[in-house]
Formats: sequence, structure tokens, C-alpha cells
Amino acid sequence: MTIHFGDIIFKNEPTAFGNRLQLAEGPIDLNWYHCSVTSEFLGEFFALRCGATNMDYNEARHSIGYLVNELLENAIKFRAPGDIVIETTLDENHFEVKVTNLINVETSDRFQPLLAELTSRDPGELLIERIEANAEDAFSSGSGLGLLTLMSDYGARLGWRFSPVAEGNNIRLETFAALDFA
Repeated sequence: MTIHFGDIIFKNEPTAFGNRLQLAEGPIDLNWYHCSVTSEFLGEFFALRCGATNMDYNEARHSIGYLVNELLENAIKFRAPGDIVIETTLDENHFEVKVTNLINVETSDRFQPLLAELTSRDPGELLIERIEANAEDAFSSGSGLGLLTLMSDYGARLGWRFSPVAEGNNIRLETFAALDFA
């Protein structure tokens, strides 16, 4: 059964400026380095386009890079073996990204309650609560601070779709995010 949280409907037209990257599972393990290199590339790739449409180049580069980096870090940190696909589009001043990867059932079961809370409460209030909780417990993890920062400070609209795959004990996770630039 497919389950979703948040905003999973993209608005950009099929003719929007975009690309698709695949980080392939292989002899070179996917790691944190791939997050920063990929997010910096995509930030620059789309910021150049933003500059042509009178949007602030630096704001676009930073915001897109930060958004993609956060989503990729989560995909790499929590993934089951397999490729990670990043699909991105820019239409006027509206940027969208979808990151697709596999996770195991146990990870899915731990992640879904967090997403239910993140998508049902005010992100600014929840961000403050989580920062305070993390300050009290130095060993806490999985609090969603990165996602909450995207929602609260960057105005990102986020969504997640969990879909079973035919074979194995894995779930296909699609993470959706959108940003608007002034």
C-alpha cells in the first residue's frame, strides 16, 4: 500500500528547465562527499538560469544547494542498497526536486511517525522544540532538524511517498520538495 505525507504534487510543466541525475550503486560506495558535490552542481546549474530570469543568483544557488544537500544526505544516510535518482526542474521562479531511493521496512516504520508530526504541526514551533530537546540530549538523532529548517527558514514545501517494491524487504521512498523565489 502506498502512503504519503505532505505535498507530493508538482506544479512545474513538463517543458520546465530541468535535469535528472542518477547516483549509481557500484564499486564506489555512495557517501557524504557525493551530497556536497551533487548539491553544489545543481545549485550552480539552476542559479545560472535564475540569473537569466532576474532572480537573485546567490540566493538561488545557496537555497537550491542547501535543499538538495539535505535531501541527499537523508537519502544516503538511511538508504538500502540501490541507486539514488534526483529529478529537478525550474519553471519561472519555482524550483522542484524529487529524490528517489530505497529504504528498508524498519527505516520506513521509524520515519513515518516523524513525518506525520512534521507535516501536522507548525514547522517553526517544532524546530524550536527540537533544538531545545537536542541541546538537552547530546546523543539524540533523527530529530528532523534539517527538514524543519528547510520548512521554517526556507519556506520549502516537502512531501514523501512510500511505495512497496515487488521483491525484497524494501520500500521505494520518493521525497518531494519545492521552493519559490521572489
